[in-house]
Amino acid sequence: MKTRTVISVAALALATAACASGSGGRFPTYSEDLNRLTEECRARGGLFTPIPGANTGRPQTDYACRITGGASRLD
Repeated sequence: MKTRTVISVAALALATAACASGSGGRFPTYSEDLNRLTEECRARGGLFTPIPGANTGRPQTDYACRITGGASRLD
């Protein structure tokens, strides 16, 4: 009986550890996506700003890159 209890506890511990590891970095988190998109927008001279009323859980659709630099005129 003790052996069965020890094995059950060990199996439970392994299952819990497997769940705690998550996806193993396979998919970026919301904040990682947000930081990456913000940096990409800044590199283009823009400002990554929230869209009013947007709350989808995806920074690609919740924010927009607004280019803040002045327009250049080609002569």
